Amino acid sequence: MPTSKNMPVALITGGSRGLGKNMALKLAARGTGVILTYRTGADEAADVVKQIEAAGGKAVALPLDVGDTRGFGAFVEAVRAELGRHFGRERLDFLVNNAGMGIHASFAETTEAQFDALMNVHLKGTFFLTQRLLPVLADGGRILNVSSGLARFTFPGYATYATMKAGVEALTRYLAKELGPRRISVNVLAPGATATDFGGGVVRDNAALNKMLAAQIAFGRVGEADDIGDAVAMLLSPEGAWVTGQRIEASGGMML
Repeated sequence: MPTSKNMPVALITGGSRGLGKNMALKLAARGTGVILTYRTGADEAADVVKQIEAAGGKAVALPLDVGDTRGFGAFVEAVRAELGRHFGRERLDFLVNNAGMGIHASFAETTEAQFDALMNVHLKGTFFLTQRLLPVLADGGRILNVSSGLARFTFPGYATYATMKAGVEALTRYLAKELGPRRISVNVLAPGATATDFGGGVVRDNAALNKMLAAQIAFGRVGEADDIGDAVAMLLSPEGAWVTGQRIEASGGMML
């Protein structure tokens, strides 16, 4: 395990549970320090920190509502403080925009409030949090935005969610172009159907739905959190430095 000053540091939004938790654990296992955020799950976030520290890593959890840009300034200052206090660093190496929420509603029945909630978390939050963190991100660093397979294929009830993720994918290409002079790579990872507690755990807990989705996947099963955590660790590894502006789908070959 590298010493604090030589340890790369990743900020993972929504890192207290689900895919974000797995990302944090996988990166920490490879010697990366982790700053993870949570909105309401303080105890869950503290447990992730304990798991990382028990394995010899370094981690800290900070509260953040990615759907409320008014808190971003104070959050960035908290990140600066923890970088110095906890890691002996001034800069982040990796930013993983993972935090999200799901709303299932048909296009005809989607309300403006639902639209705004998804936009604020997935698109506006990703845009302006990344903007505010640019001075804290090291030259040569990485940004990884999390999208969804639903931006490529369709299932009824996810029009608004997928629209926001499609926006994130377009934003990723623009960031890759504009941040290229700083040698910051920017990519988007799009998970397919994955068995987590997202959306009330429907993919994980509904056996009939799980079976139906698995039939649409080349590997014959839905994804697990480990599949996505491993993909994140791969993309943020030294060997991934030359990849930028790309959409990588980790879906096991869903709806090919």
